[in-house]
Amino acid sequence: MNAGGNAVAGAALDDVFSDDIVVPAVDGHPLGATLFLPRGAKRRAVLINSATAVPRKVYRGFAGYLARRGAAVLTYDYRGTGDSRPKAKSLNGFKADMADWAALDVTAAVRWMRERYRDLPFAYVGHSFGGQALGLLADNAEIPRALLVASQAAHWKLMASPERYRVVAFMTGVGLPLTRLLGYLPGWAGLGMELPKGVFEQWTRWVLRERYLLDDPALAARENFPKFRGKLRALVMTDDTWATRPAVELLCSAFTSVTPEIISIRPADAGVKAIGHLGFFRNEHRDTLWRSAAEWIEAEG
Repeated sequence: MNAGGNAVAGAALDDVFSDDIVVPAVDGHPLGATLFLPRGAKRRAVLINSATAVPRKVYRGFAGYLARRGAAVLTYDYRGTGDSRPKAKSLNGFKADMADWAALDVTAAVRWMRERYRDLPFAYVGHSFGGQALGLLADNAEIPRALLVASQAAHWKLMASPERYRVVAFMTGVGLPLTRLLGYLPGWAGLGMELPKGVFEQWTRWVLRERYLLDDPALAARENFPKFRGKLRALVMTDDTWATRPAVELLCSAFTSVTPEIISIRPADAGVKAIGHLGFFRNEHRDTLWRSAAEWIEAEG
């Protein structure tokens, strides 16, 4: 099914329908995506924006959960990753960086959902980079509500020790040399997913900067952070070694037109031993973390 269709012909997942579709980016690049729809009435629209090197299938459970509560939900892969990478072709020579992900891919996904569900309340969910991208969007003023999950200004010194040293050693000692040698970062290098050269190089530059992307003079889109005026909630997992409270607070400080609500979540709050950077999206949190997040997404005003 292509992006022009509204009907969903996918298989039913309990009381939810899902279908793999293609959403065109701003420049026409095809983005692999999955649309989840409730069998009953649609009461809101939600866009889930991925973390770096995380395929959209990781968000399938959470997307289905929101759809069962009456939301039309879209997940998708950024260009050069998952189902949005060139077919049967090496990423060597593929041009893309993280700024492109925001300007061309996230922007298009937001517009796609807003156009098709213009009469429904809209919410933006961003995981890690997906939350960072919110501030880079030129039209983020049109987003009324955003939930950031483990989204941070990921300067290496704000990460927990000893993870911070492992990250710097990997990025500068392994990732960059491999990326420059091969023309892309191979999945076997440690992240489990191939990344375009421009993506990994820009990511590394940001990690090494004191304010991450917030003080990158080459990134004009950082000026868009103050444009966002919607409701903003940011979730911090206390055992997350990447998105620590100081790193989340630094990112949120760039949204100067609003007062972000920052909530720390301990694993014990969810009745588990660990959550970390990715764990929020595990199905075991259906009746705890997911319910709380869904209730906030569904709130009025």
